[in-house]
Amino acid sequence: LAELRRGRNTALYRELGKRLQAKGLPVSVDEAWAAQVDEQALATAAKLEAELSASKSNTIKESIRLGFNELGAFHYDRGDLCGALKSYVRAREYCTTSKQILDLCLTIVRVALELSNLGLVTQYVAKAEQTAQTVKDKRDVARLKAACGLAQLVTEKYKTAARKFLETPPDLGSSFSEVMSATDVAVYGGLCALASFDRAELKAKLLDNTAFKNFLELTPELREVIKDFYDSRYTTCLAAMERLRESFLLDIHLHKHVQTLYDQIRQRALKQYVSPFLSVNLAKMATAFNTTVPVLEKELAQMIMDGEIQARIDSHNKVLYARRDNERVVTYEKAIGAGHNFVAETEANIRQLSMLRNGFELRPPRTLTGTSSLLSGIALGLGMPSGPSGFGLHHALNYPSSGF
Repeated sequence: LAELRRGRNTALYRELGKRLQAKGLPVSVDEAWAAQVDEQALATAAKLEAELSASKSNTIKESIRLGFNELGAFHYDRGDLCGALKSYVRAREYCTTSKQILDLCLTIVRVALELSNLGLVTQYVAKAEQTAQTVKDKRDVARLKAACGLAQLVTEKYKTAARKFLETPPDLGSSFSEVMSATDVAVYGGLCALASFDRAELKAKLLDNTAFKNFLELTPELREVIKDFYDSRYTTCLAAMERLRESFLLDIHLHKHVQTLYDQIRQRALKQYVSPFLSVNLAKMATAFNTTVPVLEKELAQMIMDGEIQARIDSHNKVLYARRDNERVVTYEKAIGAGHNFVAETEANIRQLSMLRNGFELRPPRTLTGTSSLLSGIALGLGMPSGPSGFGLHHALNYPSSGF
């Protein structure tokens, strides 16, 4: 409540006070202060509206843009997100430079995220990307990449989100702190990469990414998680992830996706663990993943039914057997297929040489088009007369040739 008294959002102040009082906490709501702030806000709103009307009457685009921005910022401070969004959207047509367009699009993205309007987030991120080619400031590029990654994250496109976050330049700093910090970029990018990248991508795009290492230095715990995952130290990796779970659940953008990301990371770890082996002892595997054999068996059975793992489970002996294709049969099939392709290509080359040796050439007249042109061209190539009745075609198809 003391923090809210520094701003002008009296609606949130009253709502929070009521909720705290309902839980039996000894707090009091200063209605006199709230009423005074509301009165001042009405005067400020009237002043901003008057200034905006004056700018419109003078038809000065820059003044109009600034007026809408100030009005949007005022509504945002008051907690009226819909009013703020309306003002910012109306300011769009008065932007004259790519810098102004980018700043406004990212501001609209921030408000749309708080409104949980994912469609508007995606729409204005796309508009911001259209101006990216003319933006030269590295901080603006970093903000755009971070916004693109966040838009993909909230729509559960984790692989695309990971790529956008990993492309974010380290120049972001605190320039986008009203939406996310540099630490958030490291967390979002790292978790999305673990959940969606294979080992090769993880090595090339994350571990060997010198630019993104600057972000990972801000979260040493997550950096160690990524290294343990890549080095197949799953016990340590998953235990560290559980310790970080509570802090991730408090994140305003990430909390809805934590369980999904954790499940995908665990499934990828299970796949990587069993992939090199023909058979796996479930007891040893359960120890590596810090779980019990029945729980692990259930997880693996679900992955087998989903087609994630090609294997079968011996429930009596608690062994997982991989289903592999017979390599000898696969090799023979490839050899036979290559032989068929070679024969087909050879026959085609022989036919082409025979046609060239016998002077068989297609020369369709310019006056003929379509199918009649092609057929008449065949007849002319064989030296036979052609005509609309198809006489040339009849002779062409019955023309003897020693080359065939």
